[in-house]
Amino acid sequence: MGKRIKIIADDKIPFLKGVFEDYADIEYHKGSEITKGIVKDADAIITRTRTICNADLLEKSSVKLITTATIGYDHIDTNYCEQAGIKWLNAPGCNSSSVRQYIASALVVLSQKQIFNFTDKTIGVVGVGNVGSKVAGIAEMLGMKVLLCDPPRAREEGNEKFTELDELIEKSDIITFHVPLNKSGIDKTYHLADETFFEKFKNSKVIFNSSRGQVVKTSALKNTIKSGKVSFCALDVWEGEPEIDSELHKLVDIGTPHIAGYSADGKANGTAVCVNAINNFFNLGMKDNWNPASISEPADGLNINIDCKNKTPQEIICEAIIKTYDIRNDDRNLRSSPEAFEEQRGNYPVRREFHNYFINLTNSNDEINKIAAGFQFKLKN
Repeated sequence: MGKRIKIIADDKIPFLKGVFEDYADIEYHKGSEITKGIVKDADAIITRTRTICNADLLEKSSVKLITTATIGYDHIDTNYCEQAGIKWLNAPGCNSSSVRQYIASALVVLSQKQIFNFTDKTIGVVGVGNVGSKVAGIAEMLGMKVLLCDPPRAREEGNEKFTELDELIEKSDIITFHVPLNKSGIDKTYHLADETFFEKFKNSKVIFNSSRGQVVKTSALKNTIKSGKVSFCALDVWEGEPEIDSELHKLVDIGTPHIAGYSADGKANGTAVCVNAINNFFNLGMKDNWNPASISEPADGLNINIDCKNKTPQEIICEAIIKTYDIRNDDRNLRSSPEAFEEQRGNYPVRREFHNYFINLTNSNDEINKIAAGFQFKLKN
């Protein structure tokens, strides 16, 4: 094969250490500390969002391929890479089921705080790609009315199943963002939720953002929460993170450190995309379709037992969701130590997605079983 290639990798990418060592020279560095000097003689970079891959980092380097173990790629200057002949690759959809679980848990907490039936609520999903589609799916399974807003898809597929943003604002009780960060152009999403956006609220609404912090303008959101026009807010992403606005953090109902997509399954998917891309690009001779050999179980295991007697279907599915992932734990951790934003991301506990769980429902019925199966729980007989 000739000279071994050199790989620079973010040291927080899971399941990676030990994978390439027999095939390449690999160095691990803190993502925010990967510099021009470090990548100068590298052939490939495996990154997350903390490494800004632009001319300042890459000029006069030998980098040929950048892979990011994330859905988003706004940390990569794609125009520069294309001009410089550097191939780049993200991992679309890798953690979409993880974000679906995050939003499901947020909806449970919201419903318990505001005391409502899901069937009485309308949710507006802004951005209907891999993540938004799955969020819309769980909302439908919960019985909610779902409105979809995705201008690029509407232009390509027609307007029949999509809603204009102004109509979505008017008709939705809950608005959740799942868009990429576009700083310019017809589909600009930078400060999509600004003063003008919030001024259109005729009554109070719920805001979720697990896409990119800059999609929602901090000052506008703070003022709208203070005015009472946002009755509940869950933020996983923040402008300026990891340095987050302390006033906004105190105002939101749920605040988490950019971990919506941090299930162990989502992380494994993202790492696998990177490993296989580098193997194929450089013809390293590793086995095809690499995946981690095993993924740890969460501390509480993967078995859920629920007695359905005298419980509504909503109460049962909410109990199941929270037993897989309770978003309030991540909220409490960030509130107690907001300065540890990055540390909490880097040392995030094992979280597994719905499809890994075995659920034993006693005193159940066909309707409840169907809902549980729709969430991909494994039903025990």
